[in-house]
Amino acid sequence: MSVLNRVPAFLGGGTIFSKVFAAALFANTVAPLTPKDIAHQLNDAYTAVYDKVAPTVVVIDVEKDGHQSESHDPMDGFDFFFRGPRDDGEQPDQSEGSGFISRSDGYIITNNHVIEGADKILVKLKDGRSFSARVIGVDDRTDISVIKIEASGLPVATFADSDQVKVGELVCAIGTPYKFAYTFTTGVVSAKSRNELLSDKYEDYIQTDAAINPGNSGGPLCDIDGQVIGINTLIHGLNRGLGFAISSNLAKKVSEALIASGRIVRPWLGIIIESLDDQNPSDIFKGLNKGVVVRTVQADTPAAKSDLRPADVITDVDGVAVANARDLQNEILKKKIGEHVLLGVWRNGRRMSVDVKTEELPNDPNRLATNSPFMPPKENLATGFGAKVEDVTPDLERNFGLKSDSGVVVVEVVPSSPAALADIHVGDLITEVGRTGVTNIDSFQSALNEQKGKPNLLLLLDRKGVKTYSIVKTVN
Repeated sequence: MSVLNRVPAFLGGGTIFSKVFAAALFANTVAPLTPKDIAHQLNDAYTAVYDKVAPTVVVIDVEKDGHQSESHDPMDGFDFFFRGPRDDGEQPDQSEGSGFISRSDGYIITNNHVIEGADKILVKLKDGRSFSARVIGVDDRTDISVIKIEASGLPVATFADSDQVKVGELVCAIGTPYKFAYTFTTGVVSAKSRNELLSDKYEDYIQTDAAINPGNSGGPLCDIDGQVIGINTLIHGLNRGLGFAISSNLAKKVSEALIASGRIVRPWLGIIIESLDDQNPSDIFKGLNKGVVVRTVQADTPAAKSDLRPADVITDVDGVAVANARDLQNEILKKKIGEHVLLGVWRNGRRMSVDVKTEELPNDPNRLATNSPFMPPKENLATGFGAKVEDVTPDLERNFGLKSDSGVVVVEVVPSSPAALADIHVGDLITEVGRTGVTNIDSFQSALNEQKGKPNLLLLLDRKGVKTYSIVKTVN
C-alpha cells in the first residue's frame, strides 16, 4: 500500500500538510519520504481527481421567456477587494449552472433549480462541444433533475457510497461559479446527514468547507478517488465555508427513477413535521425528549382522514422508533401506496396508536393558506394575548371560507402581540385550548380559565380545512 493510500486513515487535527507528513512517519517504507515528497503526492492526487472528473462535468446555460437570463459580470465579484463586501443576502443573477454526465449516451444530473422554468437548455462539454438538452424528469422534493443531450461515448462520473463517507475526508468540487467554468476547489467533509434545512424537501446533505458559490449548483462533490459523493446544491451566505451537497445515495436513487419513468412516486401522509427538541416548550410536551411533532395536518390528505392531530408527537412507525423528522420521512418512504401504517403517538401525556393509510404524494400538495380576507378592526379584545374571537355565524363562515362551524373564529390580531408572534391569522378557527375542545365563546373562555398561570398556551387551529397549532407565550 502506498503512503498516499494510507493518508485517509491517519487524518486528524492540523493542516493537510501536517496530516500527510504524520502519515509518512508511520508508513512502512525503506527510505522515509520528505515533507516535500508527501506534498508532491498530495498535489498529484488532486490533479488526478481533476483530470478524471472534469471531462464528466458540464456547464448548463438556460434561457427563460425567450431571453437569456441576465448574467452577472464576473469582474463585479472582485469589487469587494476594493470597496468592501456586498451584503450576503444579495445574490447575483446567474444564467449558468453545472451538472455531470451519469450515462455515456447523454444523461446528465443537475439541480432542479438550475433548469426550473427554462425554455431552452444549452449544455457545454469540457471538449468545447455544445448541445441542446431536453428534460427527462424533475423532482422538486429533492431538487434533483435529469436532462439529456443527443451524444454517445461520453465520459461518465461514478458514484461512491455516501453512507461510507466520513467527516474529515478530503473532497473536491468542480463547477461554474460566477461563470468561471471548471473551477476546482478543495476542502473536507464538515458534517453528514444535515437535514431540516428546507421544510419542503427530502433532505440528506453532506456539509463541506470546499468553496462553493452561485453557479456550482448541480456540479459534483468528489472524494480523493474522483468518485461523486454528492451534488453541490446549497450555500449558507457567500464566502462562509458552509456548502451543502445532496448525498450520492439519494441522488443516485432519484436520478435512476427519473431516467426509468420520468417521475418519482412516493407515499405520503399529508403532514408538516418538525423534530422534538429543546426549542419545544417542555410544559406542552412533558416527559418527551425525542420524537416528531405534527405541526400541521393538511386538508383532504391521508392524515386528515385519520385520528392524527396537530401537536401529536409521533414516536414510532409500525414499531420502529423515530427520533427526528428525517427518521419519520425515511420510514414512510419505505411504505407502499395504499399501505396501512400504524403510528405510535404521544398526545397530552397519553400514548396511543393511530392508523393512517398512505396515498401517492401529489404533484402540488396542499399548502397552508397565507392570505385571509380583510375584516375591519373591532373594539376590546376577547383574549389576553392579542386576538379577538367570535362565535361562528353564517356570514363569518362564508367570508372566511370556514370548513367547520364548531369553535371560535379569530376576527382580529393585534400587531406584535403574543397572538401575532405565534402566527395566529385572522380567519383561523380555534377548536381546542390546552387540549380542551371549544365550540363557542363560552367554552372558549372556560378553557382559557383552566390554563391561567401557564407560561405557554396550546391552541389547535383549523385554517380553511388545514389543521395546525400555535403555542402562545402568555403575558404574566
